[in-house]
Amino acid sequence: MSALPWQVEHWSRLQARRRRDALAHALLLCGAPGLGKRAFAQRFVHGLLCSDGTDGNACRRCRSCLLIEAGSHPDVIRLSFGLRRDGTPRTEIVVDQIRELSARLAMRSQLGGWQVATIDPADAMNPAAANALLKTLEEPAEQTMLILLADAPWRLPQTIRSRCQRIEFQLPEAAVAVAWLQGEGVSDAQAALAAAGGNPGLAAAWAGQGALERRTEVRRDLAALAAGRGQPTEVVKRWLDDEPVQRLWFAAQAAADELRGRSMHDTAPLDSALDAEALGAWYDAVNRTREGLRGPLRADLLLLELLARWH
Repeated sequence: MSALPWQVEHWSRLQARRRRDALAHALLLCGAPGLGKRAFAQRFVHGLLCSDGTDGNACRRCRSCLLIEAGSHPDVIRLSFGLRRDGTPRTEIVVDQIRELSARLAMRSQLGGWQVATIDPADAMNPAAANALLKTLEEPAEQTMLILLADAPWRLPQTIRSRCQRIEFQLPEAAVAVAWLQGEGVSDAQAALAAAGGNPGLAAAWAGQGALERRTEVRRDLAALAAGRGQPTEVVKRWLDDEPVQRLWFAAQAAADELRGRSMHDTAPLDSALDAEALGAWYDAVNRTREGLRGPLRADLLLLELLARWH
């Protein structure tokens, strides 16, 4: 396992701090999904606990490595969504989970080295859970480390963020991303990267999942609705049946391209009847709808309202 090209600098800095015995007690790894922060965290934890690694890389032969590979290392704690009493998964991390974690971190390491706890997704902690975590962050035990992973770090309280060393993964330069995608065997790397908004991890994941075809379909649907062809209800049904969140991503892209085309006095590919202000408002509505699909509201009604505004 090695660092992705856009992670190399972060990895080097973190290992330099380790060599100086200056590691923070809490790391916040954040950035858009698809940039490999979870693999980065896994590699770091593995190397930190390894008894015979070099330059932060695990040997994969020592007792600690074998325990980690088996998922049974006693000093590695992974905290994510728990289960409710009825057995259904929670949609947030709750205060009892954090209290249990804090109690465990207050005890000595079982193998005599670091204790490492990852909270993923940390931005899913509810307010009570976040407040409970503050005490552990303010008074860390010796050789304990918390690693928080967050796609949306702004959802974490500032009091949490300020007590962590922040490692933020940014979108790499297009040339770096395209070269990496080509090395991963993605045939149309340029188009895949454009569809994923410059995110190479998403581009690689989507390349074999029909994402480029969905992107074309979304633009075709929007162009047809703008021209008065087709019905929003038909489009809603098709979108809901096949990756609606991804299709809304592509719809927002299409609106942004339409605005960009108008500003450059170029051909507007969708020929929307919306003026620039309304088009910008629709772009914002697409992103709100994408977030809304994760909530309790009816997805078909959310999409129908959105497409009716476009139509």
